[in-house]
Amino acid sequence: MYDLATMSSWIEFAVRWTHVIVGIAWIGSSFYFIALDLGLHRDRDLASGADGEEWQVHGGGFYHIQKYLIAPDNMPDHLVWFKWESYSTWLSGFALLVLVYYLGAEFYLIDPAVMELSTFQAVAISLASLAFGWVAYDRICKSRFGDDNTRLMILLYVILVAMAWFYTSVFSGRAALLHLGAFTATIMSANVFFIIMPNQRIVVADLQAGRTPDAKYGKIAKQRSTHNNYLTLPVIFLMLSNHYPLAFASEMNWLIASLVFLMGVTIRHYFNSVHARTGDPTWTWLATALLFILIMWLSTEPMFRAEEPAEATGPAALRFAQADGFDRVQDIVTGRCSMCHAAEPTWEGLHWPPKGVRLETEHQIAMAAKQIYLQAGLTHAMPPANLSYMQVAERAEIVAWYKAATTR
Repeated sequence: MYDLATMSSWIEFAVRWTHVIVGIAWIGSSFYFIALDLGLHRDRDLASGADGEEWQVHGGGFYHIQKYLIAPDNMPDHLVWFKWESYSTWLSGFALLVLVYYLGAEFYLIDPAVMELSTFQAVAISLASLAFGWVAYDRICKSRFGDDNTRLMILLYVILVAMAWFYTSVFSGRAALLHLGAFTATIMSANVFFIIMPNQRIVVADLQAGRTPDAKYGKIAKQRSTHNNYLTLPVIFLMLSNHYPLAFASEMNWLIASLVFLMGVTIRHYFNSVHARTGDPTWTWLATALLFILIMWLSTEPMFRAEEPAEATGPAALRFAQADGFDRVQDIVTGRCSMCHAAEPTWEGLHWPPKGVRLETEHQIAMAAKQIYLQAGLTHAMPPANLSYMQVAERAEIVAWYKAATTR
């Protein structure tokens, strides 16, 4: 029988795999259609009345693609709608948020050194912030302020910077950057669900009823699609950041996240310009490189937050610290793991603890109980290549300690 930790780990893996698969599908189709729209030849008088066309080759075949500014004279019998890629990405991402950060709030979402929160309070703030993001963004877009897309994008950036600071003032560094990504991704997916798809349905319904569709619906949908295009790369960075403490565990993590959004703009500006055949802005390469260098520098000023006070240990972690066998496990971890997982690692070539995980105190070991159990007890993933010669009997003691804490 699988124990709960093993089962939850595999469920998380399955949901994460699903999230990556559908995310690739969404991002791939989004990038493709943005590039296609920008690259259309609109200087040709097409007999079909289309706004532009493009010839492409792929997979041994040739494709002749035409875009109608509103719609063709006659609706085709079958339309392919690109929507489930977006919905599935958000749903699987939210499922991961629940599995990792809501169910594991004490370990991953809450940092008492940042703000004392109960699990209910932390989850409520998380949900409220995601809803706030969409409502605020949508209302600004629909206001007169949103008529100027450049002005709108600048305000959106200011909001994202403010949210970066807010999240890092409330949650753990890891959860803060992940939430900023979820905040942005929620806006992106909601754009598809609440704006782009309904507008396309209105156009289709008008055509089927013999009415001339209003061009404003296509204009609005294109605006939201463009926003999604520029926000995609920063979201990917923020979702990956939880694997890199240099990004999330720095005192400057909110500023790092803010600069990542600028890198998303410079990178997409280059590709969008090339696809639209409006120039080759290679200056964006230098701008992106300089931004990344600045991010690397900020990540070490200083490296990590100060140590949490021992009394900040919550009830879940306290259960592991008080379980039978903890003293022995602490000796094992200190002897086999802490030469790497320390504020100042003594293992040659390491300048900071891998993944930002430190295992020097009772509190740190108790907080990392599940990871220790899965990676050093149930499997032999840690220490890597068993460089510190952890014995089979020691791994068995780790397993016995974890089960003693979770079965009493």
